[in-house]
Amino acid sequence: MTEERIHAAPDVVDGSAVLTVAGTLDSNTYLPLRDCIVKAALDQPRAVIVDMTELAVPAESALAVFTSARWHITRWPDVPLVLVCGTIGGRNALQRNGITRYVPVYPTIGEAAAIAAENIASGRRRSRADLSSYSERDSVTNSRRLVAEWLQDWSHSELTPSVKVVVTALVENALRHAGGATALRLEFQDNELTVVVEDNSVVPPSFRENALRGNQLSSLKIIDAICRAWGCNPTPDGKAVWCVIGPENKL
Repeated sequence: MTEERIHAAPDVVDGSAVLTVAGTLDSNTYLPLRDCIVKAALDQPRAVIVDMTELAVPAESALAVFTSARWHITRWPDVPLVLVCGTIGGRNALQRNGITRYVPVYPTIGEAAAIAAENIASGRRRSRADLSSYSERDSVTNSRRLVAEWLQDWSHSELTPSVKVVVTALVENALRHAGGATALRLEFQDNELTVVVEDNSVVPPSFRENALRGNQLSSLKIIDAICRAWGCNPTPDGKAVWCVIGPENKL
């Protein structure tokens, strides 16, 4: 990410995405930095490590960008966010503003990466498929087929009916409002399943009953009724709409 007053150089250390941030954090760069952190998390690295040692923060209230980014990635993709600050003054500012209550901070990247490596999530299963090459008709059909195959491989076929409804709604919504779905992801951990559909539109999803006739429900209303939670995160090329399904959501 390159902005007029801030720069974040990406790197990978021991499976963690490292963003070395420099420049000035203020009202103009707050959202670009937050979105940069969220986008780094979407690749589902071991952790996202933000080295803010060289970041100038004239108003300490702007440090809330890190808790905001953490909030955005907590539900999905559930990737840990870790800060690195090489100065005592910077670490004290983070603690003074309550940031360290939610986002840990370490003095070096090596220490942060080592901690992340020790906290690898166990039992997590993930699958991803590219949908961009499918026709409109095939993108729905193949998405339903893929989630059924993945769930059977993971011995969780009991969730297949719910997931098929959700993935159909997500892909059809992408076809209708975003030019089509580009990728499908499925992730299972801690008895909770997350379905993710990506597209190339930056416009967030919204309820559209007023545009529909009669008693027809929008795709998002269906998703809202079936899922435990749902949301939307920005991606480098558009957005990712995600839905969480628990055992109580079986059909």
